[in-house]
Amino acid sequence: MLFHKNNHIFARRKKQRTLRPNRLHHRIGTTSLSLLAFIRPLILLSIIIFGYIAYTNGANWLSSLDKSPLKSYTITNPLQFTTDTDIRDALSTGTPLKGYFGQDIKQVEARLTQIPWVNKVLVRKLWPNKLSLTIFEHQPVALWNNNKLLSEQGVVFNLPFDRVNRVGFPVLYGPDSEGKKVLDAWWKIKQDLIVRNLVLKSVTIDKRGSWKISLSDGVELRLGRGDWLPKIDRFVKIFPQIEIPDGKMISYVDLRYKYGAAIGFVSKNNK
Repeated sequence: MLFHKNNHIFARRKKQRTLRPNRLHHRIGTTSLSLLAFIRPLILLSIIIFGYIAYTNGANWLSSLDKSPLKSYTITNPLQFTTDTDIRDALSTGTPLKGYFGQDIKQVEARLTQIPWVNKVLVRKLWPNKLSLTIFEHQPVALWNNNKLLSEQGVVFNLPFDRVNRVGFPVLYGPDSEGKKVLDAWWKIKQDLIVRNLVLKSVTIDKRGSWKISLSDGVELRLGRGDWLPKIDRFVKIFPQIEIPDGKMISYVDLRYKYGAAIGFVSKNNK
């Protein structure tokens, strides 16, 4: 019995001893959670402040690492119209270029796209002070208003005529905003005339959307607005019937009427 009694007492003491650490652990855990709840917002605030400082001062810090400005470039693709002089002049416009870390490549792209015949530019920086340039040029397909050029996308742009062979270019006229429309009309009218044994020389649209075309023999067809094909057919039908006075030649045929046409003549000596 004593053994059992002592064993019983020992068990009670063991139970009391095992309870105390559990209570202490609970108190420590509660304190840790409270401390973490207090510290967590401070940590988050510190991260935000550090990020803001890094964002606002990072560019200046990187710029301070530059030892020299960007002063050379390499071209990654063949160019048809753009010369080294054009590129150097564009890059030297405005404030001097910064170094590898400090220079914004968007600013470089903006300078180069100021060249009138440049469509798009891709710029990369090469360590330590070099630029890699990929330059896409507008490709001229037509003469526009006698002094400009037109791309296949209908973009009107300037390019020194001594840099491009304009032989065979369509001759087009109109507001710059109508470039694509006039170019598309040229190809359609040209095909319509070919099957009628006529050769197209130029196409014009005015601000009101009125069309006129010139043929290879110098005759101007005033088509007006709307569908031009019935008016061209009318011209083909009446042309053999036109009586041309001596010493004169046809200057224009006005087909803007519902029926018939008005015909203008000019002296052969004045043509």
